[in-house]
Amino acid sequence: MKVTFLRPNIGRLENGPYIDEGRMEPLTLGVLAAYTPRDVECVLYDDRMEHIPFDEPTDLAAISVEIYNARRAYEIAAEYRKRGVPVVMGGFQPTLVPDECLQHADTIVTGDAEIVWPQVVNDARNGNLKRRYAGSTDYPQPRGVLTRRDLFAGKGYLPISLIQYGRGCRFACDFCVISTYFNRKQCVRPIQDVVAEIEDQDRKFVFFVDDNLVSSHESAKELLRALIPLKIRWVSQGSIDMTEDPELMELIEASGCQGFVIGFESVQPSSVRGMRKACNLSKKFDGWDRYARQVEVLREHHLQTWAAFTLGHDTDTVESVAETLQFAEEHKFCFAAFNILMPYPSTPLYAQLESEGRLLWGGKWWLHPEYRFNHAAFIPKNMTPEELTEAVFKCRVRWNSVPSILTRVWDFQTHMSSPYRLGTYFVYNKLFASEALTKHGMYFGKHEDSITMVDHGAR
Repeated sequence: MKVTFLRPNIGRLENGPYIDEGRMEPLTLGVLAAYTPRDVECVLYDDRMEHIPFDEPTDLAAISVEIYNARRAYEIAAEYRKRGVPVVMGGFQPTLVPDECLQHADTIVTGDAEIVWPQVVNDARNGNLKRRYAGSTDYPQPRGVLTRRDLFAGKGYLPISLIQYGRGCRFACDFCVISTYFNRKQCVRPIQDVVAEIEDQDRKFVFFVDDNLVSSHESAKELLRALIPLKIRWVSQGSIDMTEDPELMELIEASGCQGFVIGFESVQPSSVRGMRKACNLSKKFDGWDRYARQVEVLREHHLQTWAAFTLGHDTDTVESVAETLQFAEEHKFCFAAFNILMPYPSTPLYAQLESEGRLLWGGKWWLHPEYRFNHAAFIPKNMTPEELTEAVFKCRVRWNSVPSILTRVWDFQTHMSSPYRLGTYFVYNKLFASEALTKHGMYFGKHEDSITMVDHGAR
């Protein structure tokens, strides 16, 4: 038997195909391949950089589906089903909107798939696939199974190994799909399993893909103590309340951390309260100073911060969007993502906007053939959708400009604290700047008329 694992691309540029130059290993597929019965052949095709050989014989097509690649995933599924190959979908999209995915797949797996995956493969082998499988696990990669990294070879991924310690986050941000998917909980792997996986691969630069590595400060400390002897460099995602724990910050630095992706989201306290992001409203630092003290703690530990913002909340204006850019420039962050607030299905934000009649594109922006990447998908309160799209795009253009990159580099506590950090700053700023501007305005999917069975509605 043979299983073909597939990572869909987002879509296409207005003037041709899109190749993701900043692509990273599709960790989820490497993990599932490791849980596949050993007598089954596994192959991986990454639609972000290579042609999918649809006519190559296979017995099962397994597609990892996220909201941004859902339209392309359905196109890929249609090609395999047309050839009589059964298709199984897993990931966020089948869990959050299962009925939609079932229109395009023979079967779906909801939740975390590791434990149930061998059954899915054996059912496919015996010709009796069920329509749905409910996956669940107490922690990622149970039984100490290591990722099949051999499937990643030769595909031009960034030279950083993706590893997971935990999944989920304890906070309840109303726009966040992670809170919905994991029900505000975090589960973590046994630390010895994480250490074993780090030692099993060759790189010394690791990206912990946890949704919030420091969701539990005490669990994070246990991991960090185990990382110190390994002498690796690593990055991850984390909430800014880490800065309130001095011991945690010392361990973060000592264990080789280069920086975190941190969701600042907004510099408006009313927006932060409205989105219910409690971790951004400090309990240690009295008063609202627009994160000044938290950022200073990050700098004291030489962390190169990737600041992430969501723009378009009900208290946001065109002026407050511009203020967000000024805030990021003042603090000379290494990277920044200026994201339009997106209504993800099954989140509290989506339900609110739907009840208020403010969703655009028939409420299914991820499928609509005319929707463009990084455009507003709802009606903001204090500006038009077009004004929000334009204001955020201006932030991206200015942030990723050569003058901005050359100005922000002059921070001797972070970017210029070592030759390695300086090199990281310039190499990845160039890459991410190019990608951010190239992807703006992309269409989802490869073909304009490929998805016709879903009623998309009208704007």
